[in-house]
Amino acid sequence: MMQEYWPYIVIIIAGWLATDIWRWLGVLAGNRLQEGSEALNWVRAVATALVMAVTAKLIVFPTGTLETSPLWLRLAAAGIGFAAFLLSGQRVIVGVLVPLAILGAGLLWL
Repeated sequence: MMQEYWPYIVIIIAGWLATDIWRWLGVLAGNRLQEGSEALNWVRAVATALVMAVTAKLIVFPTGTLETSPLWLRLAAAGIGFAAFLLSGQRVIVGVLVPLAILGAGLLWL
């Protein structure tokens, strides 16, 4: 009976080791950084670049339902959503809901 669960146990332990160790090391190293340090600025820049790369990949090379939507709709939703985000005083909820509404309406209409 226990043999059935070994793959799951290995996945859980390996997943924990692969992520939590780096998280704790990040916390320990992060506590020693000054708020305006160059190292912290670099970390923020890398994190922002990674988020934008994933966003661009989802817009240009989507999977699932978005794959059937035209590129112009995805680009328009992202652009209008970003503009709405800026115009709303950088409220994240607006930056999430506006593009979702545009994509939803566009997929229903098309």
